[in-house]
Amino acid sequence: MSTWFGSFKIVERTPRAQQIAAQIISIVNITKSALTHSAPEKRAELLFDLASNEGIRIYLLEDNDQLVEPEATLLFKEVQSFIQSKLGKTTRFAEKMNSIPGFWISFEIDGDQYWLRLEQDRLDPGDGLQFAGWAAITLFLTLIGAVFISRLINDPLSRLSAAARMLAKGKRPEALPERGPSEIRETNASFNQMVEDLVRIDSDRAVILAGISHDLRTPLARMQLEVEMANLSKDARLGMQSDLAQMDGIIGQFLDYAKPLEAVVFDLVNISELLSKTIEEASRLPEMLIRSSIGPNIQIPGNKIELYRLFNNLIENARRYGHTPGSKQVKMDIQCHFKKNGRKPGILLSFRDYGVGVPDTDLTRLLKPFTRVDVSRSQANGSGLGLAIVEKIIKRHGGRIRISNHVNGGFLVVIAF
Repeated sequence: MSTWFGSFKIVERTPRAQQIAAQIISIVNITKSALTHSAPEKRAELLFDLASNEGIRIYLLEDNDQLVEPEATLLFKEVQSFIQSKLGKTTRFAEKMNSIPGFWISFEIDGDQYWLRLEQDRLDPGDGLQFAGWAAITLFLTLIGAVFISRLINDPLSRLSAAARMLAKGKRPEALPERGPSEIRETNASFNQMVEDLVRIDSDRAVILAGISHDLRTPLARMQLEVEMANLSKDARLGMQSDLAQMDGIIGQFLDYAKPLEAVVFDLVNISELLSKTIEEASRLPEMLIRSSIGPNIQIPGNKIELYRLFNNLIENARRYGHTPGSKQVKMDIQCHFKKNGRKPGILLSFRDYGVGVPDTDLTRLLKPFTRVDVSRSQANGSGLGLAIVEKIIKRHGGRIRISNHVNGGFLVVIAF
């Protein structure tokens, strides 16, 4: 708009100067003719009519007149050049005469010099409102174009962002439309291909893990039968049965981790009752000492089996790795409450053991599959999938998990739904 306005002012300056000069020359010539050809006794009345009706005043030019010359703008220079070419080089100009503002121009009648005064706005009627109107229309049209262009760009980006969020939650988004500008078309096509590849990889992984687990359970069942029938000592039989049960549990974790996300059905689950039941079952083990604080009747949409597995995995993780130093017992604090403060109220759960904790350098990788920290957490005889399954279930339910070492010792897991 600024460039257009500057260009327009440059282009229209000369025609405008010619128009103003022609108007002034016409006024001066008509006024001279009227005064020259009017009867002497009528001149006073003529001058009064010119002043009252046309805003034209005539003054005698005096040598002691105090004049202020107009500002030498490019427009005035062109106007001055045109007028002097018609009225003579001796024509003088002023924007203020004896402290009276206006447009002053000198002319001659029969050798006498006069001043002709015009109102300034008559010759230069400010164009601010006109240009303001043009600017407003231009701005309005520009904003409409900007909204159209913004929607053209932002709508595909919004769809891509929503699809990425859905993919991050473990859901398969609908294919993005492969249309529009080439960059957006290529981006959507690449995203759709990536989704297809991820779905295929996830499906292949599930099939492979399920196949391996199924193939392993057949010889495991045969080995369990052989152990029962073999002539073994009691300790040997119990040891082999324990090893086989552990292997069967690891296979079960493989199957849980490989379960497709689409297979989960959500209902309204009372996690207060479910968590209390899980704690009651775990408390039957002689080494478990669990203190709990659970709010009543807390419900969320979810899958009851998945949430039970979530709670059970966290308690089992503490049972295996969270023994209190110098003791064979495992102490745990479990809390579940509805959190009302803050901008996003929700459900907050915490699971804390009183073990030796985890090195801070290993915290970031604990949630990855097949990760175990054997140095600091004793009896590391699992598959390393327990916390990975926990995180997968939490994400599937739209929650967040944070793991850390408690300031007073032990390992802490905080879950927010």
